[in-house]
Amino acid sequence: MLTIYITHSKSFDFQAELYHPLRSSQLNSEHKIILPHENSTAPFNSKELIQSGNCDLILAEVSFPATGQGIELGWADAAEVPIICFYTKDAKISGSLKVICDTFVEYTDSEDMIIKLQEALANAQN
Repeated sequence: MLTIYITHSKSFDFQAELYHPLRSSQLNSEHKIILPHENSTAPFNSKELIQSGNCDLILAEVSFPATGQGIELGWADAAEVPIICFYTKDAKISGSLKVICDTFVEYTDSEDMIIKLQEALANAQN
């Protein structure tokens, strides 16, 4: 079981489009998934989580640019926490992500997102 931190922009309906599909999926029973704004809009201390060594993997929804997310990904890269970036088809993602991430997952809808994230996580654990 991995402890996975989910990072994302606040520029979309992340509760419906990201959190609900993740919590409803098999991934939720297989891993400890940390959703930073599931129960509060207050800032989440992701720096402490990442630097503590208690985070095994970052899943970064990168369809929308976000400065705070970039900072979190920098912390993860510095702490050598693996990062998987995922984004909606046709999203224009930042080229800078290639510096800190080797695994990119493109998806079309929430069902496709879950299937592809399951595959990416299986590959990451091998």
